[in-house]
Amino acid sequence: MSFQSQQVLPAFRDMKQLERFIESEYEYGLLLESHLGQLRGIMKAVTKAQKKLILHVDLINGLKADEYAVEYLCQEIEPAGLISTKSKVILKAKQKGIYAIQRVFLLDSTSLEKTYKLIPKIQPDYIEILPGIIPSLINEVREKTGVPILAGGLIKNEQHVIQALEAGATAVTTSRQELWKTY
Repeated sequence: MSFQSQQVLPAFRDMKQLERFIESEYEYGLLLESHLGQLRGIMKAVTKAQKKLILHVDLINGLKADEYAVEYLCQEIEPAGLISTKSKVILKAKQKGIYAIQRVFLLDSTSLEKTYKLIPKIQPDYIEILPGIIPSLINEVREKTGVPILAGGLIKNEQHVIQALEAGATAVTTSRQELWKTY
């Protein structure tokens, strides 16, 4: 699975950023925050523009991030993929045949070890590592798990993007619109 060779996945939180994504040349984007009542309209606009949307399930207000939410989203909204910190969400997304992206926060050695134990059990399509500005961890996690890596969080400039990609990240998730224009 790939995101059509996109090195950056535009991430957005509001309607202005959504409009910029729709106007961009990118095919895939990541909706970080929304309200349950907005999803149909957002998806309609994205589909009309022939774009594909990945939803961050944990950040949809009015929806509990669980297996039932995945059922609802897949039946009613039809996203290209889902991202979550919750393994049950990822397992259900895989079952539904859409991109399943496990988000992990690598804060210390304990969180890293927990990640290594979790990933073989759920086998996500991608792991999003936060913060994404630690090249040595990107490479290490990719090599240890065999799962493609997305680097996100604290990506502030072009150098961060380059370092993450050179370290083995498949793509970088960022809400910094100036980086959308570069890649």
